[in-house]
Amino acid sequence: MTVRRVMPVIHSAAAQESRDFYGLLGFEEVMNLGWVMTLASPSTPTAQISVVSTDRTAPVTPDMSIEVDDVDAAYAAMRASGAEIVHPLRDEEWGVRRFFVRDPSGRVINVLSHRRA
Repeated sequence: MTVRRVMPVIHSAAAQESRDFYGLLGFEEVMNLGWVMTLASPSTPTAQISVVSTDRTAPVTPDMSIEVDDVDAAYAAMRASGAEIVHPLRDEEWGVRRFFVRDPSGRVINVLSHRRA
């Protein structure tokens, strides 16, 4: 399994202010679904930050997202390890397949892959 990117998730009700703040460091808005906005570096597109008010389809808002090349393999590995699955593996309407798992420190991790068209 290959990790494609890791991005922190900032819980915020001030998305536009966060966009403006991180814009001062060179980040630009690359996605905005209203409840989640992703900012990326134009020179290094995998350097990203997500700003989330609340997760639209999950019971909690994650602390971090990790994109992998095979989310099904990651899900199987986490289940086999006995890790706590916080949100089951599912396809989302915005083009990702994902699940949430709790890490040993209690942080909730959104593990995802982009679905192929």
